[in-house]
Amino acid sequence: MRVLYYQSMAEMKRAFRNPYYVFWSLCIPVIFYFVFTNVINVGVSDGELWASHYLMSMTTFSVMGSSIMSLGIRMVQEKSTGWIKFIKVTPLSNATYLLSQMIGQSCIHLLSIIVIFFAGFVINGVSLTAMQWIISGLWIIIGSFAFLTLGTLIGTMKKVDTANGVSNILFLALALIGGMWMPLDTMPKWLQAIAEWLPSYNFVNGPWEIIRGNTPHWGNLLILFFFTGLFMILSTYIRRRQEVV
Repeated sequence: MRVLYYQSMAEMKRAFRNPYYVFWSLCIPVIFYFVFTNVINVGVSDGELWASHYLMSMTTFSVMGSSIMSLGIRMVQEKSTGWIKFIKVTPLSNATYLLSQMIGQSCIHLLSIIVIFFAGFVINGVSLTAMQWIISGLWIIIGSFAFLTLGTLIGTMKKVDTANGVSNILFLALALIGGMWMPLDTMPKWLQAIAEWLPSYNFVNGPWEIIRGNTPHWGNLLILFFFTGLFMILSTYIRRRQEVV
């Protein structure tokens, strides 16, 4: 437990020192939020609801991106520099290494949530009840494990360039089709049908329901749990195959 704690703290410190994280996970979502709520979509029928709705979209967008890109690419970089081989000769087990990566990234997600929620309050005066703020944040933290495990799956790749390209495509596709950038009802029906089975849509739909005073659908949580298990199984299987080779 002590080893896990110190390793998780080390992962957090490394992430905070990365300007890439600060720019893409904090600055970009806040900029998008300001543009889409104060420039492009000025004059919407219910501005207050739209401001809250898009705030949740950009918060989940930030957390999903740091899970897929920051975590996955960092793990590939560590492999390419020989860090993983060094870990194997230390008391740190492979399971502890992976878990510390996910715990450290989850703590970073908590900071992202706080910063972007605060930006929504400052920019548009988003007003939710204390319980809505808290439950939305908890949902985002819990739901992010589906994308953290996807990040560990990307982390099994051998080349940084390949991991970078794949993670970018996955991140942007999931965000776009999942409805984080634009409402699903503006998309073709066939695309809407696909979106409802994606982890990104089920991730962001939870906070959307919460800000409307509803309870998130159990189906959203089940699909997130399914993808969490699927990505974890695939990641573990591939790592074991690579160790054998």
